[in-house]
Amino acid sequence: MSERKVLTKYYPPDFDPSKIARTRGPKAPGPKVQTVRLMAPFSMKCITCGEYIYKGRKFNARKETTDEKYFSIAIYRFYIRCTRCSGEITFKTDPKNMDYECEKGAKRNFEVWRDSSKEGQDKESEEERLERLEREEEERGAMEELELKVVDAKREMEIADALDEIRTRNARNERSAKEGTRAGESEEDRLVRLERERVEKEIEEQARRAFVTETGERVRRIGEDGVDGEGLENVGIASIGGNTVGEMLPPPPTFKRMPKKKRDLSAALGIKKKPALV
Repeated sequence: MSERKVLTKYYPPDFDPSKIARTRGPKAPGPKVQTVRLMAPFSMKCITCGEYIYKGRKFNARKETTDEKYFSIAIYRFYIRCTRCSGEITFKTDPKNMDYECEKGAKRNFEVWRDSSKEGQDKESEEERLERLEREEEERGAMEELELKVVDAKREMEIADALDEIRTRNARNERSAKEGTRAGESEEDRLVRLERERVEKEIEEQARRAFVTETGERVRRIGEDGVDGEGLENVGIASIGGNTVGEMLPPPPTFKRMPKKKRDLSAALGIKKKPALV
């Protein structure tokens, strides 16, 4: 094995390099052919025997430069043989579509991402292509207008819902005001307010009774209805039914400070209690 790795070769003593003549023959006519190693660019089916050749299978192929060109890009043709029947299969490059085109010997398998309508589009003229692009642009504009209309309709529905909610809240506040419940007032605050009003009414009633006799006569003040100091003395000693006015008057009211009722904070924890009926 080591003799294959040497850098120098053996030359015999009678070796004469001048006897080696360099010969250049004429170039072969026709297209240039090369032997290359390649992989199948697409999956195909052999027409002769029906063998399926998958994409990526390796072949020793002949590469041929054709006379066709796409602008300045040369088009190449490749020759391979079927792995089963050795039938010749040819395909060439397609720089326009950045793909390969099967010529003979095999049939290209169907591929989902390759639409059949694409082949018709490749053959359409420039005018047809421009018309198609204009039509697509108009359809796209119509879709954008439809989307804008949908967005506007959605916004109008949201505004209408908000207005309905405001009207409902205002109606509820008015109804609560008519029933005696202030807007934004909780049940506990309403009970405290009613209790305070009741106490104030009782105090006013006691003060009114303090200046009224048992017969319903109101005790007059000084200087009222022309009563002077002398008349006041007479009024002070006057008696009704054997009792003096001072004895008939009710005891004066007592204004005691009432303890403030503790506020129930159970509603803050989400617990609602029904108000007592009594």
